[in-house]
Amino acid sequence: MQITTTFRHMEASDAMKELVQEKVSKLKTYIQGHFEAQVVLSSERHLNECDMTISTPWGQTYKGTEKHDDMYTAISKVMDKIERQAERDKGRMKAHRSQAL
Repeated sequence: MQITTTFRHMEASDAMKELVQEKVSKLKTYIQGHFEAQVVLSSERHLNECDMTISTPWGQTYKGTEKHDDMYTAISKVMDKIERQAERDKGRMKAHRSQAL
């Protein structure tokens, strides 16, 4: 698991990096093996934006963007979106495997 965190128009903080690390590590339940995460945290006036892209070696890509007043809330909401996408794909792969048998 490789995580790249980019801060735009805001100062980099270790607390934000640790939160992103913790949230992305929860995806291990849905994604087997190595995957890459690219997270862009930006701030414009009063809105904070979290843009996240997860790429797997077998070609699946999960994307999510969320804007909110609070950066921690934006990170949590975008992770909810990506978890739903990963869970849906995991269910599809299980269904596909069971049909092949």
